[in-house]
Amino acid sequence: MLQLYAVPQFPEGVIFQQDGAPPHYDNIAREFLDKTLPQRWIGRGAVMAWPPRSPDITPLDFFLSGYVKQHVYRERISDINHLKQRITDVIHSVTPDVLTRV
Repeated sequence: MLQLYAVPQFPEGVIFQQDGAPPHYDNIAREFLDKTLPQRWIGRGAVMAWPPRSPDITPLDFFLSGYVKQHVYRERISDINHLKQRITDVIHSVTPDVLTRV
């Protein structure tokens, strides 16, 4: 998913935050991120270390994922393409004003 869908849509210079879920800590995932986003990803095993519960990333932890889930699943998802489109639409609906208020 990272290789085919997420990373190609990242803007230049993005810093990617990875959670510590076991599938995300797999060697393949970490090697891909090291190669594709060198020193620009945060997570277990990353070169960039960030303290747990840092005020800099807490809004992402507690706001963005819940916001996306809440809005994506407002309608029934029919297939994987529909899910991808819903996620993309919701992410694009997050305005700078919303992020500033968070």
